Amino acid sequence: MVRLILTEDYEALCRSGADFLAGVIAAKPDAAVVFPTGETPMGIYRELAERLRRGEIDATRLRVFQLDEYLGIPPDDHRSLFRWMESALISPLGIPMTNVVRLSVNSSDPEAACQAYDEAVRAVGGLDLSVLGLGPNGHLGFNEPPSKPDSTTRVVELTEESIYSNARYWGARDRVPRRAITAGMDVLLSARQVLLVVSGEHKRDILHRALEGPVTPDVPASYLQLVPDVTVLADRVAWGPERVR
Repeated sequence: MVRLILTEDYEALCRSGADFLAGVIAAKPDAAVVFPTGETPMGIYRELAERLRRGEIDATRLRVFQLDEYLGIPPDDHRSLFRWMESALISPLGIPMTNVVRLSVNSSDPEAACQAYDEAVRAVGGLDLSVLGLGPNGHLGFNEPPSKPDSTTRVVELTEESIYSNARYWGARDRVPRRAITAGMDVLLSARQVLLVVSGEHKRDILHRALEGPVTPDVPASYLQLVPDVTVLADRVAWGPERVR
């Protein structure tokens, strides 16, 4: 079942997203959660950090799982998705690194690293929550189309759309790594709850394809239509002012 929450603007989306996550933390302080990077969730993370500063939440027991990472970049590279997550979420919320499961992208055996990640998910009884953004081609994490719902954690080749979308973070399109590791569709879709966060008019078409179009590997996010507990948090420009649901 998909539940849609529409907000008037990005600032309201960030407050609503922080409300949702604060509720998860209150209900289960040691919840196992996968978090995304990207521009959209950054305001939510800032709002959570402010609530922590005011003493309204305690996120130190959360168990954090990395969603995706570029393959082969140095672990201390400031452009790595883990470093981004660390500076935007893990450090501001005071989450100890012992509670964080990374995707190892510098292992000599990436397949074994993927298996270790999946084993870590199984060891905590599965994810309590998948927090996800929506890629321009409908990807979740770096589960590029076509991706089936049983796709496992794995090494992937990035599509041209994803390379173009990430070029602004790397300074040029030809600097973006071509390969990545992503948490599998099976891991993300089997979470007890899913929160999809979408902002901006440029996401409008793919958002409606994901929620209202056919369920297909060509739009990996369309499989959210089959997940029992999905909340979609979108601002008005992402959904479209003329549309009602």
